[in-house]
Amino acid sequence: MKLDLVHDIQTVYRQTLDSMSRPGLIRNLRDQVSKMKIEVGCYGSTFLLALMLFDTEVKFKVCSEDEAEITKLINQLTYAKVTELESADYILILKDAKAEDLELAIKRAYSGDLLDPHKAATIIIEADAVNNERNLTLRGPGIEKVHYIDVKPSDRWVDLRAEKNSEYPLGIDLIFTDRDDNLLCLPRTTQILKQVVG
Repeated sequence: MKLDLVHDIQTVYRQTLDSMSRPGLIRNLRDQVSKMKIEVGCYGSTFLLALMLFDTEVKFKVCSEDEAEITKLINQLTYAKVTELESADYILILKDAKAEDLELAIKRAYSGDLLDPHKAATIIIEADAVNNERNLTLRGPGIEKVHYIDVKPSDRWVDLRAEKNSEYPLGIDLIFTDRDDNLLCLPRTTQILKQVVG
């Protein structure tokens, strides 16, 4: 079966919105990814997010060893504009990116301004695995008490994100995808604690 750019992308949108409004809730996009018939050089779930989010008004940056090839494909299919980290609406940190690429992206990503905090960047990060193991504790809007998550291989991004998001409502949103087509959203309002709480 072929990917339906209307119905399947609407499903991806609903799954993403559900995860963004209930941080810690992991959604799976395997059904939609299985319909993709092209090799894209990144996780299928990441590519579906690009198809859903990018259009002619969007500026994006890809961090990957195959940056030029993947950037060209996304640009051809979405007409989104390529830019640098500081001015990107969306930054894609692909699985083959260096650890310092993620750190640099978090530091340089646009965190909005007081008039338009919603215009801050979103960073989409490919991880080996995302799950609900009790490594990181989440609290905040959309979470009744606490949620637990683990993002492999590293949680070095947690401190950098906390620093970047320290002046609410300014800050960045993160979306994680993994090799099993899982999707995890962490809006800037979510507090992340490294130690597991009760």
